[in-house]
Amino acid sequence: MSKYNALWEYVQKNGSQSFRLTFEEIQDFAGISIDHSFLNYKKELTEYGYQVGKISLKEQTWQGYLKLNFPG
Repeated sequence: MSKYNALWEYVQKNGSQSFRLTFEEIQDFAGISIDHSFLNYKKELTEYGYQVGKISLKEQTWQGYLKLNFPG
C-alpha cells in the first residue's frame, strides 16, 4: 500500500475519462502532498485503469486520463 492509494481510489471512483487536479485539491481530499516520489509511484495508477498525463510544477496541476485497453 502506497501513500498515494487514497488519490488513486479517488480518481477511480470519480469515473471521469480525463481529469485535471491541482496539487491543493489533492492535498485537501487525499491528505498528501505531491512530491518527487510521485514520479516513482505514478505507474500504480494503471492498476486502477488510468494513466498519469501531464504534471505541471509551474501550474501546480496534474492531468490524467482513462486507459483504454484494446484487444489483441
